[in-house]
Amino acid sequence: MNKEIDLSVSCYGAVKDLHYDVAILPWGSTEPHNFHLPYSTDCIIPQIIAVKAATIALKEFGVRCMVMPPIPLGSQNPGQHNLSFCIHTRYETQYAILVDIVVSLHNQGMRKLIILNGHGGNNFKNMIRDLAFNYPDFLIVESDWFSILSGKNYFEAIIDDHAGELETSVMMYLRPDLVDLNMAGNGESQPFAIAALNEKIGWTPRRWDHATKDTGVGNPKKANANKGEKYITDLLPKIARLFAEVGKGELY
Repeated sequence: MNKEIDLSVSCYGAVKDLHYDVAILPWGSTEPHNFHLPYSTDCIIPQIIAVKAATIALKEFGVRCMVMPPIPLGSQNPGQHNLSFCIHTRYETQYAILVDIVVSLHNQGMRKLIILNGHGGNNFKNMIRDLAFNYPDFLIVESDWFSILSGKNYFEAIIDDHAGELETSVMMYLRPDLVDLNMAGNGESQPFAIAALNEKIGWTPRRWDHATKDTGVGNPKKANANKGEKYITDLLPKIARLFAEVGKGELY
């Protein structure tokens, strides 16, 4: 079945005669994830989640999705993009890529796209607003997989937002072959000296070289595959429902 819904392993012969209701675009980054997770973690997780959710959407709702290959170009913080092989992609670059994808799909008759975002530094809202003016008949929905379901009932860590317990547990469930927990740092992080920023009264990007010692924020040492499985098992029906409702429904 994956060849019918996963463009990274599919061929034209498998898809050319099928009707697709919605395209799914995983979008991640290329960046260090502590010392124990691969640079492409933010691409791997949403791509696998998207394929699993698309399988559910087809089986349970009759909605056919095509999961496109993930985009590995994310927006990075100061002090982060100078780390070895970390790639920072400007807003203008990300927007140009999204425009080209939308133009291509629109020319092919597709009218719905869901971006499944895997990187906290990415923000597509203004891009989607701009494209809504130029392509009013093309619906774009954005979803951050890591923001849908609170980790409080699944994980122990209080501070955990990059390569910590949640992300490591999910990777240990989805791709255990790519996780080396023996190499992991503790994910210790330094908050802002300005209390109002820590209280979310204001916002500015963190200086990653000041905020973290091992590029991680959150301790991955308590991670395990069982925690990741429970979290993903509860998350998938929600994402599958999003795929199905967008694929079959009208916005208003």
